[in-house]
Amino acid sequence: MINVAIKAARAAGSIINRAALDLEAVRISQKQVNDYVTEVDHASEQAIIETLLTAYPGHGIMAEESGSEQGAKDSEFVWIIDPLDGTTNFIHGFPFYCVSIALAVKGKIEQAVVYDPTRNDLYTATKGRGAFVNDRRLRVSKRTDLRQCLLATGFPFREGDNFKQHLAILGDIMPRTAGLRRPGAAALDLAHVAAGLTDGFFETGLQPWDVAAGSLLVTEAGGLVGNFTGDSNFLEQKECLAAAPRLYGQLVPILGKYSKFASAGEKAGVRQAAQASATPASPAATTAPIETPFE
Repeated sequence: MINVAIKAARAAGSIINRAALDLEAVRISQKQVNDYVTEVDHASEQAIIETLLTAYPGHGIMAEESGSEQGAKDSEFVWIIDPLDGTTNFIHGFPFYCVSIALAVKGKIEQAVVYDPTRNDLYTATKGRGAFVNDRRLRVSKRTDLRQCLLATGFPFREGDNFKQHLAILGDIMPRTAGLRRPGAAALDLAHVAAGLTDGFFETGLQPWDVAAGSLLVTEAGGLVGNFTGDSNFLEQKECLAAAPRLYGQLVPILGKYSKFASAGEKAGVRQAAQASATPASPAATTAPIETPFE
């Protein structure tokens, strides 16, 4: 099954790379404000589905662009597909996007492929057998001090997203870390956590096809994945936190209070902190030196 998924991902990657040679010719449409889809998304998705269903005609499909229109409707085997994660990056020629394919068996992710066509990096994982990039074993970061860690995240971009809460999260977490990055493709962000290139990742508003494959890469590389409160049943909850175990344990208390699954008391604490931060600071407070973990 993993070999069929690899074949499908490489077929999609070839379509994406050919289109990237002439981006001005790519037809683009808008699903909603700031949410784009291209003919490349559709073509790569169709190539993936054809490859998978040719090998496994009895399997189900959950795909970003076509939903569950193809494949069996009641199969225990469901392929979860994002044919081009990072479409906005792609149409701007910003080289951070990927193909993501996962196989869920009875609701549990058992196979995963994330393919980065710009670098020809192939990330794969099979449940219980480890995670790899180009046949090299992956392990999550060994850093344990949050102040020395580089985290990746995603920004809200749709109408109706809670921008104020996200700014509060950034204000809470940025002073505690060595840096925060927003590359723009969640599946590849998770692959980079698995590879130890970043120490952790968090984002809200994600769909199952954004995180299914990447989450297995992280767990098979020795990391943990869940929602902001640490619940591992996160796939359809639109919250994702991933990191090495000791960092995960440090991030849950910070992010958990912003979760839609947080207790009423935790949410009240966030509101009180936001109100306090909105109060003008005294002159003494505004001139106090800022300490960094490396000073």
